[in-house]
Amino acid sequence: MIDPVRQDVVTEAHTLVVKVGTNVLAGADGTLDQGRIQALADGVQRIRQSGKKVALVSSGAIGAGIGRLGLGKRPTDLRHLQACAAVGQSFLMRAYEECLSRAGIPTAQILLTAGDFDNRTRYLNARNTINTLLEWGCLPIINENDTVSVAEIRFGDNDHLAAMVTNLLRASVLILLTNVDGLYSADPTVDPNATVVATVPYIDPEVLGMAGASRSALGSGGMRSKLRAARLATAAGESVIMANGSAFGILDRIMAGEAVGTLFLPHGSSLQSKKRWLGFTVQPKGKFVTDAGARTAVQHQGRSLLPIGVVGVSGAFHKGDVVALCDAEGQEFARGLSNYSADDARKICGLRTEQVAEVLGSLPYEEVVHRDNLVVIV
Repeated sequence: MIDPVRQDVVTEAHTLVVKVGTNVLAGADGTLDQGRIQALADGVQRIRQSGKKVALVSSGAIGAGIGRLGLGKRPTDLRHLQACAAVGQSFLMRAYEECLSRAGIPTAQILLTAGDFDNRTRYLNARNTINTLLEWGCLPIINENDTVSVAEIRFGDNDHLAAMVTNLLRASVLILLTNVDGLYSADPTVDPNATVVATVPYIDPEVLGMAGASRSALGSGGMRSKLRAARLATAAGESVIMANGSAFGILDRIMAGEAVGTLFLPHGSSLQSKKRWLGFTVQPKGKFVTDAGARTAVQHQGRSLLPIGVVGVSGAFHKGDVVALCDAEGQEFARGLSNYSADDARKICGLRTEQVAEVLGSLPYEEVVHRDNLVVIV
């Protein structure tokens, strides 16, 4: 059945990010399934033939290493995970190259870490490189650099990476291909009456509560990680479709506007590139705790954050660093560039504008965070 909303979403998209999980590419023993990779490659090529640009975020390096080494299951310690990634990454890329070369598609490997997104210069360099590859007709195949990343292997996942790549490229649609049919109304391993939710207008705590706690044997993510990724992309104004990557012709069906999987609708208008980096990519170096009046002014009235509205400062940051804006309960509602270092911010928090000059000897800025360098994230 064709869904007119989904049809509009995919028709209007010029650039898409497709993320594929390990369990879509590999069998139960962890070895890569060349038939599945070929089916994925063929689906991606048909999207490209329609005139759209595609970036592929692919898990599978650790899983491929597990299969290649005959380990049978995913290791739990860091050094073995990194060794599996080192063995599996080249094996994974060779599999993609073999499948895509039949259609004459040049591939490009891009390995990224969280630091590439936190650092503004490296972030822009990554974006320029990927955009150039897309202009040249290449298929960028993106993965975490698991052989050197520490926190990413222990706590991260490629769902989050895919959402950040979506924001990096300002791609209109993120397609999450997983080993389940979409978001269920309840954990299907516990509730036999659980059904797939067709459309999610907004990812709120109730929606997050639908995610089960289970993880796959080979992958690092789960439904919670996919919902967090979907929230990251939809909050920046893009659409997300989650579907079963093992289903026959799944990419064709998605691009035809069929009601498969779960569609997550964007929350408001699409953000400009700098705002995406500020609000949804770089990790804050510190925190401003605000009073209720300041939160209302920033979140609902489009105001800057003034010193008088700050009741607390935490972290060690410099002028120009990204900071989080939180209320007294600790809920983060915005992020922005601080006009003051942490030391100076602590001296002037709670003060009126005229008092700032008395304390610091001058008034460099009236605002601790100016509206032009601030993004509301709730």
